[in-house]
Amino acid sequence: MIPFTIDDLTPCLRDTQTGDVLETEVVRIRRKSFLTKFNERTGWYINWSKFPKDVEIFALVLKGTMDIQGMIALERRADARAVHIRWACTAPQNNIWENGVQKYSGVGGHLFAIAGNKSVEYGFDGFVFAEAMNAEILAHYQQSFGAEPFPFGEPPHPYRFIINEANMKRIREAYDYESTDEEI
Repeated sequence: MIPFTIDDLTPCLRDTQTGDVLETEVVRIRRKSFLTKFNERTGWYINWSKFPKDVEIFALVLKGTMDIQGMIALERRADARAVHIRWACTAPQNNIWENGVQKYSGVGGHLFAIAGNKSVEYGFDGFVFAEAMNAEILAHYQQSFGAEPFPFGEPPHPYRFIINEANMKRIREAYDYESTDEEI
């Protein structure tokens, strides 16, 4: 489920108060014990430790820190030849819908770029599919990134969409981050 729109196509994160641009890294999170602190009670919408083992969780952090700005849960779907975004959300301090302000812009686009890059890495040419939280968010992805409604699959979902290789390439090219071999 994706509860956000992409606010800013910027290669790095932008501090919304100072305008400073900050570099980012992506870290894979494997330890369920670490993920238990990221849950509904702490402003993360869901309990991140509850995903099954075959779902990979990645965190977008400020370069050189473990200051998490967003997380994404990805599922390889060889049957669909695509990566399924099971869930993605910004850190609470970046959630403008909940807090009215955000510390950094550009988090959502980074999360999509991570999914697209993983799709390429897995041999799926950048194809990604996901479920938007509502019709408004689905329309945003259709208008801004060429997403196509795709309500099929089990279970059916009215806001499921796919982003094809060409449209995902634009997103992937807009973002610059380092993937680290570091895992938590």
